Amino acid sequence: MSLEALNQQVKKDLAYLSFGGTDMVRPLPHPAGHVYDVIIIGGGQSGLAAAFGLRRERITNILVLDENPEGFEGPWETYARMVTLRTPKQITSIDLGIPSLTFRSWWEAQFGAKSWEAIERIPRGDWMNYLRWYRKVLGLPVQNRVMLNLIEPIEKDLYRLHVAGQGMGENTLLTRKVILATGIQGGGEWHVPAMIAEQLPPHLYAHTSKPIDFQALKGKKVAILGGGASAFDNAHFALTNGVAEAHVFVRRKEMQRINPIRQMEGSGLIERFQVLSDENKYKVMSHFFKHSQPPTNDTFGRASSWPGFKLHLASPWLDVEDTGKGTVVTTPQGAFRFDFLIISTGLVTDPALRPELRLVEKHIIRWSDRYKAPDEIANPTIDSHPYLSPGFAFQSRDEEGKKLLYGLFAFNYSALISCGILASALSGMRFGIPKLVSEVANQLFLDNQKEILDEYFNYQEHEFIADLTTTEELA
Repeated sequence: MSLEALNQQVKKDLAYLSFGGTDMVRPLPHPAGHVYDVIIIGGGQSGLAAAFGLRRERITNILVLDENPEGFEGPWETYARMVTLRTPKQITSIDLGIPSLTFRSWWEAQFGAKSWEAIERIPRGDWMNYLRWYRKVLGLPVQNRVMLNLIEPIEKDLYRLHVAGQGMGENTLLTRKVILATGIQGGGEWHVPAMIAEQLPPHLYAHTSKPIDFQALKGKKVAILGGGASAFDNAHFALTNGVAEAHVFVRRKEMQRINPIRQMEGSGLIERFQVLSDENKYKVMSHFFKHSQPPTNDTFGRASSWPGFKLHLASPWLDVEDTGKGTVVTTPQGAFRFDFLIISTGLVTDPALRPELRLVEKHIIRWSDRYKAPDEIANPTIDSHPYLSPGFAFQSRDEEGKKLLYGLFAFNYSALISCGILASALSGMRFGIPKLVSEVANQLFLDNQKEILDEYFNYQEHEFIADLTTTEELA
C-alpha cells in the first residue's frame, strides 16, 4: 500500500464510522466576536489527538494553537535527543482505535511489512513525520507560531485568551473551554538546582530542554547531571557530535534498572488508575517517582560504546565553581573540571509556575489540600500537583473559583498524580483522550441542556406518516 492509498483508506474508515455530521454544540453568540467551543493549547501529539477526539464527538468549532513553527511541535525536532522512542513500537496511541491511523499503518505504507518487523523501536524523526501526516490527513485546525500569555475568565462558561503570534501581534480569542495539552513542561517548569543557577553564569550550563550548541563543544569535556533516560540520550548525542568526553553523574549507588511503565502496561494500572483511592494513587506515584524511567538498553549501549563516555555512580554534586577556565564539580568521589554542564534533573509541577494561569491558580486545589501522605512516602513534588477530575478538569478549593475554573482542563504532565500516565506517556494516550473528550463534551452538553430539553419536549415532527383512512374503512 502506498501512502496515498493509506490516505484514501483513512477517509473510507472514517466515513464508515459516520465521522462528521451535524455539530453537537449550539453556537454561542457574543458581541465581542466569534466564540470557539474549545481551544487546545499545544499542537503536539496530545493536542492533535484531542482535536481528533473532539471532532469524532461532533465538536468541530475548535482551534489548536502552538508556539512552534509548523512541523516542529512538541520535543521531537527541538530538544529531544534520543535516537528512538522508549515506548514499545506495538503500543497504539493517538490513532484512537482506527487501524489505518496507527503508526504501523503509516510505516508499512512506505516501507513495507518486513521493515516493520525489522525495527526494534520507532525512530524519533519518523515519529515526528507521522505526526505531521496525522495532522494533514485529518485536516486538523492548527495555528502555529502563536503563544498563549494569559487565560482570563470573563463570565461563566467563557474565557478570553490573550495570545501573541507572528503577524498578529497581541490579540484575544474567545472560547468556552480550554485544554492545556502542553506536554512535559506545561504544568510547571524545568528544574535546575539552585546551587547551579545561583553560582554559575548561564553560558556554562544548560538544561536538556534548552538548545545546546554541540558544535561549539567539539573536543571538550561535558558533565551531565542525572540518571534518567534523558541524561544518556544527551551523552550519546554529545559524543556523536564530537564532544571529547561526556561524564554522567548519578546520585544512586546503582543504576536504576526497573521501568514501572512496562508493568503498568499489562496490569490495568494505566487505564484503570483513576478508580483507585487517593491513598493508593499517592502510593503508586511515590513508587513511580522512586523508580524513574531508566535508559533503554540500546540507549545506554550507544552512549557507553564511546571511549569518551564516563559513568559516575554515588556521585551527587556537592558544589560547582566557575574557575574562569571551566567549572569544577565536587562530588563525594572527588572534584572534576568541565567545559560545560548539561542538567538533566527533570521538572517541577505547580500551577503557580504557569504565567498563563496567574489569574486563577490560587483557586486551583492541589494534592496537598486533599491528602496528607504518611511521612515515609510524603513528597512535596507530588503535593504541588493539581487535584484534577477523572476527565482532567481543574478543581477549585473555594466557591469563588468554581466559576473561574469551569471549562479549564489540564491534559499535560500535571495530571500525573490524579490520572496516572494517561496524559504523559504514549502508553496512556489511547485511554486518556476518550476520558478528556467525554468530560469536555459532557460540559458542553450540560451548558446547552435547557435548549436541548426544550426542543426535545416540543419535538413534533412526524415520522410515522401512513394513511390510516383505509384501515378505518375496513374496520
